[in-house]
Amino acid sequence: MMEQLSLFDDRAAVGPLASRLRPSGLEEFVGQKHLLGEGKVLRRIIDQDMVCSMIFWGPPGVGKTTLARIIANRTRASFVDFSAVTSGIKEIKEVMAQAERDRHIGLRTLVFVDEIHRFNKAQQDAFLPYVEKGSIILIGATTENPSFEINAALLSRCKVFVLQALQTDDLVKLLHHALTSPLGLGDQRIGITEDMLRMIAQFANGDARTALNTLEMAVLNGEISAEETTVTAEVLEQCISRKSLLYDKNGEEHYNLISALHKSMRNSDPDAALYWLARMLEAGEDPLYVARRLIRFASEDIGMADSQALTLAVSAYQACHFNGMPECNVNLAHTVIYLSMAPKSNSAYAGYEHCKEDALHTLAEPVPLVIRNAPTGLMKELHYGEGYQYAHQTEDKIAAMQCMPDSLKDRTYYVPTEEGNEKAAKKRLEEVKAWREAHGV
Repeated sequence: MMEQLSLFDDRAAVGPLASRLRPSGLEEFVGQKHLLGEGKVLRRIIDQDMVCSMIFWGPPGVGKTTLARIIANRTRASFVDFSAVTSGIKEIKEVMAQAERDRHIGLRTLVFVDEIHRFNKAQQDAFLPYVEKGSIILIGATTENPSFEINAALLSRCKVFVLQALQTDDLVKLLHHALTSPLGLGDQRIGITEDMLRMIAQFANGDARTALNTLEMAVLNGEISAEETTVTAEVLEQCISRKSLLYDKNGEEHYNLISALHKSMRNSDPDAALYWLARMLEAGEDPLYVARRLIRFASEDIGMADSQALTLAVSAYQACHFNGMPECNVNLAHTVIYLSMAPKSNSAYAGYEHCKEDALHTLAEPVPLVIRNAPTGLMKELHYGEGYQYAHQTEDKIAAMQCMPDSLKDRTYYVPTEEGNEKAAKKRLEEVKAWREAHGV
């Protein structure tokens, strides 16, 4: 009979649940099938023991550190774990010197640097010669875009792999494993429903560490009886600090709420828009998802009536990326209010939708010769660019040239409104069209 393990038993205190359940092999690793599935590029690199220096870019809790440890075990390399927060140049040079000595006796060293984006240029440069010589295999983990945060010289010597947030089903699978594994909670009798596990997974928002920590907190605060520890709805709500536990980010309510936000802004109702925004954020929606929808809205529903709307929406996305929740909620609120109150025009959206049909049905239409480039003598002999006029050199800054294919020369796609700043654009377009008509274009 399996021994019952008390919550206060020494073995229950050997470390956080997430640490105890850290996978030791790829077989136990959850998620990242696009990289680690059979035949995928990273899986082949690991299986063939052809590991090179690389950067793991992805959100927290998706397995960057765990994957680096697995690679070190599979490649039989020494594993050195650096933290960019606590390590300096001195520590880096000491480890590099040891790695260089080990290389001469045939030993490989895998150096894992968590939050590598926090290293300054000098610290990053300290790795460069050892990466070039092959003294170390460098694996850096970052939640920030490596193109902006990692030195170009170092980045060019590393392959970047993008790790994705774990799916809800992946996290539910992980939570089931935690409840059954002897390294986790498998030696205890835990009463928790499938719906509660899914709530935890949704709350974790793709972060395995958050999911396991939340489960552990819920169990530790559960109702203990002689038979089992029961996780109640009240305990779970306290642990995840969310009132709206029924929000499913992949289900119908997700699309209902984003639709409500979009249509409230379109209808110039900032109060309703703020309400739907709060409903989504307080239920655990990814703020970057909301920000992406605001960027779309800025061009689809406001467009030329106020082109600053797009600039603000993009800034809101960057603010969400920098701040995260809950700090970015006010950035999104600011943007939602602005978009709600801005003048509305869907001319850019309508124009593209109208044009799209023509583009799809005229894919073989040639570009008029007059607006083709002619970089070679042969192209000039074929009349490429013949008759082209540089608009900036004309008095009216408009050239008497036809830029549309012959079959579409009378088509009109952009129909400006008189809303907001687009009124000026409409007046300018009318002037341009009158000029072209007068010049026979």
